[in-house]
Amino acid sequence: MKRQNEKTEASGQKPDYNEIETRLSKLQNGRRFQHTLGVTYTACALAMRYGCDLDQARTAGLLHDCAKHYSGIELREIAYRKHINVSRFERDHTPLLHSKVGAYLARVDYGVTDLSILEAIRWHTTGKPDMTLLEKIIFTADYIEPNRDRAPHLPELRAMAFQDLDQCVCGILADTKNYLSKNPKAMDPMTLDALAYYQSHTGSGENNPTEKETV
Repeated sequence: MKRQNEKTEASGQKPDYNEIETRLSKLQNGRRFQHTLGVTYTACALAMRYGCDLDQARTAGLLHDCAKHYSGIELREIAYRKHINVSRFERDHTPLLHSKVGAYLARVDYGVTDLSILEAIRWHTTGKPDMTLLEKIIFTADYIEPNRDRAPHLPELRAMAFQDLDQCVCGILADTKNYLSKNPKAMDPMTLDALAYYQSHTGSGENNPTEKETV
């Protein structure tokens, strides 16, 4: 399992978390802001469990949805103006762009220069094959944070997150695939690629790790 212990910024100075929270509280509605705090809390807990840098986890957790308050049309316009690479799938499913636009805003508006943090923000929604430890932590925290209550297998995933993070990531991706296959939505190909990678990496094959937990 990869570990990342680099400092959040080259200067070694910690971000002003109070300032970031204040700014976000004005941009996000109450439910979204509570989600942001929940992700941050969970990311920090996972960072302590797996030896990831706390400042990286806290910063990425706070800023992972920093572009979520924009509409899909606005996200597409920002991506176009700022020359952010957009896939064909993202053009058709613009809400997904909040991850890439969020990484851009974290750098430009919040002064984050740590590429590890920016990449964790970028991939927190779809996931990708062979994620770094920080990327897996933010991806997982976004799904299992305490305010979530509708996703399947949450008790199993929350326990698994602190026992085997790769298995947890695989379970989240499998549940995401199952959910989207039963609803009139399409799935980003990157999520399918990520699922295939973690099924192979964990040895779970086509089995859902969360379902094995309940046997």
